[in-house]
Amino acid sequence: MFDGAAFAGFQKQQDGIRSVAGVVEEAWLAMLSEVVIARATSRTDAGVHARRLPILIRTRKNVSARGLMLGLNVILPDDCKVVSAEELPREADVRSDAVGKRYIYYVQTGPSRLPLWRARAWFVKAQLDEFKLLAACQMLEGVHDFAAFRSVNCSAQSTSRNILLVRPQVVEECGAQKIWAITVEGNAFLHNMVRIMAGTVVDIARGRKTLQQLEHALNTGDRTSAGQTAPPHALLLDDVFFGPWGGRQGQNYKDLLKNMAEIRDGVGESAQ
Repeated sequence: MFDGAAFAGFQKQQDGIRSVAGVVEEAWLAMLSEVVIARATSRTDAGVHARRLPILIRTRKNVSARGLMLGLNVILPDDCKVVSAEELPREADVRSDAVGKRYIYYVQTGPSRLPLWRARAWFVKAQLDEFKLLAACQMLEGVHDFAAFRSVNCSAQSTSRNILLVRPQVVEECGAQKIWAITVEGNAFLHNMVRIMAGTVVDIARGRKTLQQLEHALNTGDRTSAGQTAPPHALLLDDVFFGPWGGRQGQNYKDLLKNMAEIRDGVGESAQ
């Protein structure tokens, strides 16, 4: 678990740039005098938070999982802590064995910014049209080509993804202010995908984009038809789901979606 405000994302950066992987590896070195590599399910962007981001570390030290957790938490800074630890089989991989993730994006609407949410929610003064918001979220569910919902730096070969759930819900009200939580679950995500999804549905709900533009973005991959990239500080990686350790079901599922996209585009062949 970490508060991403002071981190440049998970991935280890150059000297002097603070990252989650960097502080974890440094804490491990300080505790066990062993150089390790922290491998995570995904690489979060700078400013993004995580409630549960599984990290795999391979070690030669004979220390219990509980002992590692307690020892690391003494050394780790207050904005990054280990909340659970377990020993995994040698064939386990937190990236290829992951079959799904849940993100939550928080939006605060209303005339005034709420102090307790200023670092955790995207402040949008306009009230959101709930019908349009729900309709836009439902359009994003299912298997789609999300080429319009990734950053220019995304290197993924396939842009097809299966989004199981996009659900908006008011989780708090304070006078004229509302806190919306947009929960997104899917098998895998492109770089900045959830933030662009959030920016798009909010832009539709406040009248800056239309449902027709969203449909066009999904059908053509036109980035300009989708909404803005919502800011990172309001995004939380809430959970990661796994298949059997060593089963590589996450990787196999990505391959399946790639094949589906090729068949749809006439690149591959389908059985008759």
